[in-house]
Amino acid sequence: MSDKITLRPVTADDLDVWEREFDGPEGWGVHQWFGYQSTADLRRRFAENGLLGPDGGLFSVVEGDVTVGRVKWFPGTWGPADLTNWSLAIGLVPSARGRGIGTRAQQLLADYLFEHTRADRIQAWTDVANLAEQRALEKAGFVREGVLRSAVWRGGQWNDSVIYSMLRAERPGVRESESGKPNV
Repeated sequence: MSDKITLRPVTADDLDVWEREFDGPEGWGVHQWFGYQSTADLRRRFAENGLLGPDGGLFSVVEGDVTVGRVKWFPGTWGPADLTNWSLAIGLVPSARGRGIGTRAQQLLADYLFEHTRADRIQAWTDVANLAEQRALEKAGFVREGVLRSAVWRGGQWNDSVIYSMLRAERPGVRESESGKPNV
């Protein structure tokens, strides 16, 4: 993996990369392919707000100066009071997979959300068969919470997902003075 993995706001050129790289099941991979989708809405939202807003957003994942994927965050709710937290997702171009880029990008996004929002919990989930993403989430500091049965419709059937979370006070490298708890 390159030493230089960064996140940055999306550019118009990034949209072109994503359309080219994620245009079919080969680009998305078996665990993220949900069928063909129009890119018109993504381009419309990019024109409106650069894909950044109070209800979530997208950043480009960049290795050196090459766009290799994207991370996004969106609201998730739990409980009768609709307690809101951030959910995150990632998509990397095939050539960027298996090199630790996803781990680093998800660490960077979690850090960004804890620094710039009031989130106390960030969550992510992946297919139970997506062992590479499960390892990436765990290396990034997320804790496996359990299996969500029949949670995602993909490939003509319901699929189980594994849910992970990271709490503000438990994230890697948190300072005692920041959380009131010792480093973990």
